[in-house]
Amino acid sequence: MELADAMRTAFAARNFTSKPVSDQTVRKLLDNARFAPSGGNRQGWKVVAVREAATRTRLAALIEPTFKRYMAQMQSGEAPYNTINPSRVTDAEIEAVELPEGLVSQVTEAPVVLLVFVDLSVVASFDHDLDRVGVISGASIYPFVWNILLAARNEGLGGTLTPFVGAQEEALKNLLGVPRQMAFAAMLPLGEPVKQLTRLKRKPVDEFAVRERWDGPPLET
Repeated sequence: MELADAMRTAFAARNFTSKPVSDQTVRKLLDNARFAPSGGNRQGWKVVAVREAATRTRLAALIEPTFKRYMAQMQSGEAPYNTINPSRVTDAEIEAVELPEGLVSQVTEAPVVLLVFVDLSVVASFDHDLDRVGVISGASIYPFVWNILLAARNEGLGGTLTPFVGAQEEALKNLLGVPRQMAFAAMLPLGEPVKQLTRLKRKPVDEFAVRERWDGPPLET
C-alpha cells in the first residue's frame, strides 16, 4: 500500500474478526514502527502484548469507570477530561451511566492488545514547568504509536489508539509489573477489521493551517 493511501485510510478500527494476529505479525509491525523518530533517538518505548483472558478482564475493569465518566460528560455537552473547563458532572450522574453493551469488550477482546509505555527518564519534557498539562513528551512516543497503526493498515489489519486506561495508570502498572519511571502512552487493540473503511472525513487544510501568525491567511492552494 502506498504511504499516502495508508495515511488517508487508517481508520479507528474497534470491531474485529476472530482471525488471530500472531506474535510474528506483531513483531513485523514493531520492526517497521521502531524507525519512528524520538528525542535524542533514545527510543524510550516499551510494548506489552496482551493475550491472556485474566489480564483482558482486569483491563476492562480498569477502563469502565473512565468510559462512564467520559459518556456522562458527553451527555452533558462537555468535552470530556479536558483540563481547561472544569466538569459539572456529579459522581451520581457518572454512576448512573449505562454503557452500551460491548463498548469496553470490543477493545479488550481484540485478537491482540498492545500496551505502549514511554520511559520518562529519557524524554525531554520542555513544558514541565508550565502551568498546564504536559504534552511535549508525547513527541518521543506518539510517532512510534502511529507507525504501529500505519504498519497494521499496510498488513490489512486495523486498530485504534485507546488511552482510557491511562486514568488508572498506577493500577495498570501494578497489573503488568511496570517500573516507576515508565508512563502509559497508548493501548492499541489490533486485528482484522470486520469492515474495511476507505473514505474518512477530516477538516480541510484551510480550516487549521495559516501563514506566519495565528490570525494569518491560509496557505495558498
